[in-house]
Amino acid sequence: MFRPIFHIALPVRDLEETKNFYVTTFGAKVGRVRDKWLDIFLFGGQVTFHELPSEVLPTDKHGVRHFGAILAWQDWDILAHRFNQMKVKFKIKPNVSFMGTDAEQAKMLLIDPSGNLIEIKAYRNPSIVLEVEDLQQH
Repeated sequence: MFRPIFHIALPVRDLEETKNFYVTTFGAKVGRVRDKWLDIFLFGGQVTFHELPSEVLPTDKHGVRHFGAILAWQDWDILAHRFNQMKVKFKIKPNVSFMGTDAEQAKMLLIDPSGNLIEIKAYRNPSIVLEVEDLQQH
């Protein structure tokens, strides 16, 4: 049975640089590779990167544009520790907010070589924060 896969496409300056970043930083899997685009499988989703340097935005022009994943708390913590050791470039360093409340969350915002923003979060109580009763069915 085929499980749906979330897909997003983003512009990048350089495909090889992008591929190396996602494989090295996240351990992502590489899918199709073509002359001007490639697929990266990251957190269960397919990200297609198109080599379109003219469409890459400067980081200060992104507004709210970003993509990311919500992980289990322990997985987020392991990844944050690994990223700190790797000296990954953060826009927002790993941090925890709303400590001790039902809304407690961990968050970090990374920047890829083309300036795309990647938000990685975790919630202590995902069902409460996301207001979804059974997350396994969504």
